[in-house]
Amino acid sequence: MSDATRIRDRDHTVHPVDVDVAPALADRNRLTCAFRPILAIPHILLVGGPAAFAISSGFRGENGSGFEWGAGTGVLGAVAAVIALIAWFAIVFGGRYPEGLWSLAVYYLRWRVRAVAYLTLLRDEYPPFGDDAYPAGLVLNPPDTPRNRLTVGFRLVLAIPQMIVVAILSVGWAVSTIICWVSIVVTGNMPASLYRFGVGVLRWSTRVEAYLLLLHDEYPPFSLEPR
Repeated sequence: MSDATRIRDRDHTVHPVDVDVAPALADRNRLTCAFRPILAIPHILLVGGPAAFAISSGFRGENGSGFEWGAGTGVLGAVAAVIALIAWFAIVFGGRYPEGLWSLAVYYLRWRVRAVAYLTLLRDEYPPFGDDAYPAGLVLNPPDTPRNRLTVGFRLVLAIPQMIVVAILSVGWAVSTIICWVSIVVTGNMPASLYRFGVGVLRWSTRVEAYLLLLHDEYPPFSLEPR
């Protein structure tokens, strides 16, 4: 476990996956905010953009239409998806997530939290490539062992309601980020209500992604709040 992932004292009244973002509302860096989508491109390529999971409808083949699930999670996100597939078999048949693979998946997710916080204007500091101190981070308690094989076996099905809600929230988050971009560039300040909404969606989407990557078995709450 890297020191870059914060671990809280175990409290079963608090969800074991959370994000911790230091507020930055006033005296923002207008210049870097103005060019934020360009500056964030290297991180987007590696760990993806803010919409962790999105639902899209389209035609597949010559007959019929259906739903397709996609994830804009970058190169490291593709690696994490492969790790989750391996872990699925390991947990279903052995009851445990291989420790090295778990650490690698967490490494991706905490990098993603920092990059998304930067892209969505929650912070102005440029994220590190890899592990280093940053004012936006992942909070994650390791899961209990042995793991819950039943919920892991049906994880994709169980996560469908969460993915739909996150996809809808991500649309609102995109709109609010544009409003924040204009506000910061013009006034140098970020609206507090939109900041709280952005952190809330980041929290919710991170919990869902951690659930899908099998990093934890506790079902994400339908809430933007840190509980």
